[in-house]
Amino acid sequence: MDIEQKQAEHIEFFVKQASALKGSALTSVIVEATSHPSLFAFSEILSVPSVLELEGTENSVYLDLLRLFAHGTWSDYKSIAGRLPQLVSAQALKLKQLTVLTLADTSKVLPYDQLMQELDVTNVRELEDFLINECMYVGIVRGKLDQLKRCFEVQFAAGRDLRPGQLGNMLQTLTDWLTTSDNLLVSIQEKIKWADTMSESDRKHRKEVEERVDEVKKSLSLKADVDFRGHEEIYSESGGVMDYEEDRGRPKRRRHPIG
Repeated sequence: MDIEQKQAEHIEFFVKQASALKGSALTSVIVEATSHPSLFAFSEILSVPSVLELEGTENSVYLDLLRLFAHGTWSDYKSIAGRLPQLVSAQALKLKQLTVLTLADTSKVLPYDQLMQELDVTNVRELEDFLINECMYVGIVRGKLDQLKRCFEVQFAAGRDLRPGQLGNMLQTLTDWLTTSDNLLVSIQEKIKWADTMSESDRKHRKEVEERVDEVKKSLSLKADVDFRGHEEIYSESGGVMDYEEDRGRPKRRRHPIG
């Protein structure tokens, strides 16, 4: 079963649980969801009306905690840790995994130094073990560990929940891309039309050249035929004169009377 299908099943389970509860009863559901080893998306749980009703109540910190897991990182948690419930080990691991996904979304080459700083990891061996066992083996990322260059080359990373307002930015980006694509398509069509026009012009020019060549060939052939006939007549006339002169120079035979 792939990670997307697992996500859908887990999300459906926790959404049903959250929808059936209210107030302080939701805190255990939020802790369980943020601790689950195979759940990495939380926006659907965040959109449950009873969960949103935690805003402004004594349990609103659990709503903030859920928002942190939906959009935040380990560094974000450290900056507001005093205002949130203390994380259990499974939650801390989950938030560090989510931090890797956020970093992988911003760059496909992640330096070891940056990862160690963001994840509070003290050495390369610990970092590589975390990336292999807790990220790649789980299926949320795929990539190559380059010990020589001290970086993680990301080939695939699961997506995180969209931040508020991020959808509008994505739609604008897609709109701009569509506009650019349309303009490019128009430009390509114009170039094709220009190429067709030039091809037709070239075809006409080639036909005209071929017709001129044929005319020149015919003209040369006609001229050659006339010259040949002229020479033939000259040689014929010369041959007649020579025969005539030869005939005059030849001695005539005398006839003897028959006795």
